Amino acid sequence: MHEALHIARSEFILGGQKSGKSRRAELLAQQWLGLSANHGAVLIATAQPWDEEMRARIARHQADRVQRVPGMQTLEEPLALAQALAAHSQPAVLLVIDCLTLWLTNGMMPMHPQAEALFDVESQVSALAESIARATGPVVLVGNEIGMGVIPMGAEVRAFVDALGRLNQRVAQACARVTLMAAGLPLTLKAAP
Repeated sequence: MHEALHIARSEFILGGQKSGKSRRAELLAQQWLGLSANHGAVLIATAQPWDEEMRARIARHQADRVQRVPGMQTLEEPLALAQALAAHSQPAVLLVIDCLTLWLTNGMMPMHPQAEALFDVESQVSALAESIARATGPVVLVGNEIGMGVIPMGAEVRAFVDALGRLNQRVAQACARVTLMAAGLPLTLKAAP
């Protein structure tokens, strides 16, 4: 049995790949659903199945999630994240947004070039931060911390790493709690009041 986790108004969970970020978000959703029969949980998934490996990864995550958090619904939204958060936020519904890194990738490096014109990073990040602040129910956001390694060689990749760092800072500022995951262990960077 897992220890009881305090569910904050908003929590940003970040860390490296396979650090336990999504698992922590699922544990929070499980706990939320267990608190009341009136509670709901919705995963807003940002991944897009552009290749066979990603399709298999998404299918595996979906199957695992059904086993771990059977009461959580899934909504796919690769770009209009602030709007999805605003539309689905309710006092009795915990929203899990997984993941901000893929959302930013979808906007900055879209598979369809016409989509890039629709995604202004600064305005999208500002809208997301405002939606987090206005949410009427709890929100859990998942994202990657990738800025601890070597400086990327390509200009496009450097721009992405910089934009992700700024996104992470804005979301961390907007959230009541920030948790860094490493090796499946949570480290609280910002505690909820």
